[in-house]
Amino acid sequence: MPDNTTASTSPAPLTLLGLGSMGAAFARTWLAAGHPLTVWNRSPGRTAELAAAGARVAATAAEAVAASPLVVACLMDDASVREALADADLTGKDLVDLTTSTPGESRARATWAEGRGARFLDGGIMAVPPMVGVPESGAYVFYSGSQEVFDAHRETLTVPTDARFVGGEPGAAALHDVALLSAMTAMFAGARHAFALVENAGIDRKEFGALLAGWLTAMAPHTALFGEDVPPEDATSPAVVAAGDAALLRTAREQGVDTALLIAAAGAVNGV
Repeated sequence: MPDNTTASTSPAPLTLLGLGSMGAAFARTWLAAGHPLTVWNRSPGRTAELAAAGARVAATAAEAVAASPLVVACLMDDASVREALADADLTGKDLVDLTTSTPGESRARATWAEGRGARFLDGGIMAVPPMVGVPESGAYVFYSGSQEVFDAHRETLTVPTDARFVGGEPGAAALHDVALLSAMTAMFAGARHAFALVENAGIDRKEFGALLAGWLTAMAPHTALFGEDVPPEDATSPAVVAAGDAALLRTAREQGVDTALLIAAAGAVNGV
């Protein structure tokens, strides 16, 4: 009797280089989904938990690369990627680099990988480790470079997080990643500044923290307006903006808080 059931595709094997908090989160998710996973980390002590969960631990990065057609790097920086892969044979491999880098570094790494016989896909992770592998967490990764690599491994790459392909230019994912991270960095700096202002005013920190989170949440959707033809600062009277900035600076000085952040922010808004 013919079998009318549809055969399921077995989870694809892959190699992961780097087991920091983010790399380990990706590794656990791939293992939980049944992917045969080979891992390597500069500090071997971080591999024990994953080995117990079924990962194969390679003694060297070159050995790890040899184990799988898909190689994912999640290391400290671009220099770490270059060093880890120095002795690896990349011929015929698909290299996905999730390491935070600049657009220029990503373009250079793509050229380097292709010169070593590999296809290259760059990635920018928009998540913190607790979000990885959690449905509806909002986590995703920007990808750019080889469309063929992205299409070939989309099913595997979307196991830990959602995936967003942003173009064939290798530096596009890094540019998206760093641009969003820059906005986040400025937001956190602003939050620290806000707490510094109220530090010695007898205001409950937890209550103030809740107010701050609520205010930033309410304002967040308005950031999309900067993508419009008339950005929000152009729709407001320059005199009103200047008066508001001046009040922020006077308050910071009254409270004994450094004004460097406010001055930098005003310069960015006004194109200085």
